[in-house]
Amino acid sequence: MDLRLYYQKIRDIEATIADEFPVVVSRETGDGGKSGTLTEVPRRLAAKMIVEGQARLAAIEQKQTFRESQAEAKRLLDQVEAAARIQVTVVSAAELDKFKGGKPSAAK
Repeated sequence: MDLRLYYQKIRDIEATIADEFPVVVSRETGDGGKSGTLTEVPRRLAAKMIVEGQARLAAIEQKQTFRESQAEAKRLLDQVEAAARIQVTVVSAAELDKFKGGKPSAAK
């Protein structure tokens, strides 16, 4: 294997990739790689994976779908984290009146 040619191919493909973090689609490989998995990677790694035949660049529709699903997952995670930060305290009517500084409410 000519290492100069190998790294030149990586640089050439890297120069053609417009996105800083492109989405790639994995290909099936002999060492157990699964086909069809979408992943967002740095440009240099995407070029290396393409040269080695492990992946290809995702189509525009695939990239949009992937990014939308990632945004939805992030939104759901933010909601879960926000819900975990909420604190609830149960207060009786008498304690509430004390906090308000008013007269006790009539018991029913």
